[in-house]
Amino acid sequence: MRVGFGYDVHRLVRGRPLVLGGVSIPFHLGLLGHSDADVLLHAVCDALLGAAGMDDIGVHFPDSDERYRDAASTDLLARVVELLEEKGFAVGNVDATLLAEAPKIGPYRMEMRENIARILKVAPERVNVKATTTEEMGFVGRGEGMAAQCVAAIFERES
Repeated sequence: MRVGFGYDVHRLVRGRPLVLGGVSIPFHLGLLGHSDADVLLHAVCDALLGAAGMDDIGVHFPDSDERYRDAASTDLLARVVELLEEKGFAVGNVDATLLAEAPKIGPYRMEMRENIARILKVAPERVNVKATTTEEMGFVGRGEGMAAQCVAAIFERES
């Protein structure tokens, strides 16, 4: 078994959709980024890539590459799974935490969890999605952005 950690952060801005865990969430602000800026899935990607010793999301999907402009992060995560499979790895589980003051993600958590599980080719019980605030401290607390953290375990598939 191998373990990886992922972290991502994006600024909140007007005029962008808010996509978290592959779910479009009604909100007056969205995350700014080259892709759809799904901070939660980006942290999952980095945790999985880190566990496999395969660099990070910026190496595989650079913001200098126009192919990834406005890309769905669900597609990026699916590609990460393909890369893991090519190296002989499978996902064990992921545990992700979104740091945001608003909106509440409770109504969307199960859909996020199911999206991530489907892409990772694991049972939903192997995916955990949590959220917390920063008690109005820092850039997250001021509503300037969101962050996400993820721990992932992968294992070598039997030949």
